Amino acid sequence: MDASALDLLPDGVVLAGEDGRVRAVSAVAARLLRVDADDAVGQPLGEVLRLIDQRGSDWTAVNTPYVGLGTRTGVPEQSWLLPDGGEVLVTAALHRPRVGAPVEAVAVSLRSARGRERLDRDRSDLVATVAHELRSPLTGVKGFVTALLNRWDKLQDEQKKLMLTTVASDADRLSRLIAELLDVARIDTGRLQLSPRPTDAAAIAERVVASVAAGTARPLVLDLGEDEGAGLPRLHADPDKLTQVLTNLVENGVRHGEGEVRVRLRADGTHGDEGAPEGVRFEVSDAGEGIAAEMRARVFTKFWTSGTRGGSGLGLYIVHGLVRAHGGTVTLGTSDAGGALVSLTWPAEQQP
Repeated sequence: MDASALDLLPDGVVLAGEDGRVRAVSAVAARLLRVDADDAVGQPLGEVLRLIDQRGSDWTAVNTPYVGLGTRTGVPEQSWLLPDGGEVLVTAALHRPRVGAPVEAVAVSLRSARGRERLDRDRSDLVATVAHELRSPLTGVKGFVTALLNRWDKLQDEQKKLMLTTVASDADRLSRLIAELLDVARIDTGRLQLSPRPTDAAAIAERVVASVAAGTARPLVLDLGEDEGAGLPRLHADPDKLTQVLTNLVENGVRHGEGEVRVRLRADGTHGDEGAPEGVRFEVSDAGEGIAAEMRARVFTKFWTSGTRGGSGLGLYIVHGLVRAHGGTVTLGTSDAGGALVSLTWPAEQQP
């Protein structure tokens, strides 16, 4: 049988006839099983499909594709080990001319387990991150609430206010983490919902800077240009998502950078005969140590963190996802002060 069509499939395929001998082996299957596809034709299925489980049993002996119930039409996905020790996910279809008739063909599919391993690692990282991030605020909430319940009459009003303020702060931190996890899930599954409309970039930037500045002693500077933002085009954006992106970037600059944090907005590019701006470029910079060039490719991945100041490692991943969902771009560089520079472009509202 011509295996050229099988070679186009992303998974490895081994076909065997009613006599239990191999009829075709795809290129992917030949590579995984470390056999020659041409030499494998005509050999018993068990000799070509050299797969074993953790106990040393081989696939054909365990699954007996040619015997058993006459209603059986397949073998569900199972994990098996290759001759080199690698793991593959194996499933099979048993073809019968009719129910109860002998099997006339067996099609075995082999898929590398690397994707599942990566997914398992991501899930483990997610569990570890959530557990770590939840433990600290929950411990604080539990401790202060217990102290308030047990010593309410003995505590002064200022002490009560401090404890309740801390509890409220920790509760906000938990809410932000849950919101981040939900955003990550929506980005990963392609279910992110946006409500874009004409948006004033300067107004949102002013609100974000004022909000972050109220909670830090670090100097924050908003640079809208000489015209104070009058020349900026209106954006095609979900205002809540744009606010989330800018807040995340400014807070990152405050938390992980040093010195002054500067937020700069400028019209970006031109199009059309009148040279109207294509969008707005946002730049958030600080005067800290910056991010090494060799590390920048990892910054927008899940769970990436740097330094000793912690964090969930999800913020910049969400920023990247939200910006791309709006058709924008986000890049990393070095600021004039030597710190980190995050630049993102956001498309303008399309004029009719």
